Amino acid sequence: MRFAGAARALADEARRAGLVVPGFVSPPRLEGFDRTLRRRPGTAPPAVAVRRAGRSLSVVLADMVEGVVVANGLRGRAAEQARARLLAAVASVTSEAA
Repeated sequence: MRFAGAARALADEARRAGLVVPGFVSPPRLEGFDRTLRRRPGTAPPAVAVRRAGRSLSVVLADMVEGVVVANGLRGRAAEQARARLLAAVASVTSEAA
């Protein structure tokens, strides 16, 4: 449930920031990876797949945030600002888990 809530919070904040909103799924199709990004043909948004099993919520959330950053091709200062904004958006998910 927290994964779905985090995905909604990230999607809402990404939209507000004018970013592409990827889909979120779990687990990644590729063995041995904690996070993957799959770009789909056409105009469909990319899919960020995150492994949840055996990982802390904070690490999973960080991977979800990084997936949004990578999906949008952000670098440098723009990436830092987006990470901070997106992490703040999922802070409530982390506090609910405590």
